[in-house]
Amino acid sequence: MPQTRQAFRRLENLGLTDAVRATTDATRLYSFWDYQAGAWPKNNGIRIDHLLLSPEAADRMTSAAIEKHVRAWEKPSDHVPVIAYFDFAA
Repeated sequence: MPQTRQAFRRLENLGLTDAVRATTDATRLYSFWDYQAGAWPKNNGIRIDHLLLSPEAADRMTSAAIEKHVRAWEKPSDHVPVIAYFDFAA
């Protein structure tokens, strides 16, 4: 929805970093696939799970990913984990 995308852009404009987007330029990155109409096999999903990082956290992030393989497990959720790793060593 346009209103949702505008609100998300406002958050980014506050200086927050989308962890996944900061680590890849890949397209069709989804974290949710509906159970209807074969959305999962067709990779017809949406990305509704985000990790928004402060500038300090973004500087310490070493990687981020969408754990898509989890959706292929037996009796999975319609969402998959979105993860980020950080280096907190001094």
